[in-house]
Amino acid sequence: MASRVTKLARNAKPVKKDEVGKGIAKKRKAESRQETASPQRNGVCEKKEVNKEKPEGLNGGTALPVRNKKGELVFEGFPTFLPNMTPKEVLQAGSFGGTYFRPIHSSITKTDFVCFTFEKHRWVGHSCLLRLQVASVVYREAVNTYKVKCGGSLEMWEKAVGLCLNTDCSVLVFPCRFYQGRRTVDDSRQVGRWERCAGVKGRWRNNLITKVVRSGCGFDNNTVSPVVRQTLQHWGYRLTQEDYQQGAKRLKPK
Repeated sequence: MASRVTKLARNAKPVKKDEVGKGIAKKRKAESRQETASPQRNGVCEKKEVNKEKPEGLNGGTALPVRNKKGELVFEGFPTFLPNMTPKEVLQAGSFGGTYFRPIHSSITKTDFVCFTFEKHRWVGHSCLLRLQVASVVYREAVNTYKVKCGGSLEMWEKAVGLCLNTDCSVLVFPCRFYQGRRTVDDSRQVGRWERCAGVKGRWRNNLITKVVRSGCGFDNNTVSPVVRQTLQHWGYRLTQEDYQQGAKRLKPK
């Protein structure tokens, strides 16, 4: 028996490293195609239903949001948080003067934050204009959708609400990672800020509706308060005709 094993070992062809890699990749690809199954019960492996419309969030987090009939993003557990733009759509449209993923220094934590390259690629893509579009150290109005400057400085926001509370650059990427499924104890506060800005009773959403009504222009006329429109876009919201009509009904005659 031992001599037979020795003979087989001598006749075996050496396996190249690249062949090993291909074998592993082929095995993983085959495993990914298999149906997800629950543990066996009575010797029978039961199939587990997978909702393709609601893929799991990153790192096993909450499922990614889906859009309702109005095109709003619906997040489980946050029924009043209904932005209608994904983080990727916000950044690709032109926002934050191109500075969203710039390196920053927190005056609260006395720490330098550098957002990872993979974050920028995930939300904008591998564009040659990546640095100017999302990681510029200089605020550029021309990058913004409505070609205006809006929003306060980081220092202003830190003094007002103490933004730098978490690590890993979450001061900047909260909307992105929340969208992907990450949940923290700070979520309710962050979502509340969105509601007060762009929610149904939000200050800036209703500010824009009021200005459009009084201007006599259409809801999508970008010459009416471009700064407010840019602000709302930063919060993941763009005024729709349906929201405008509903908001206009609530206005009191001047």
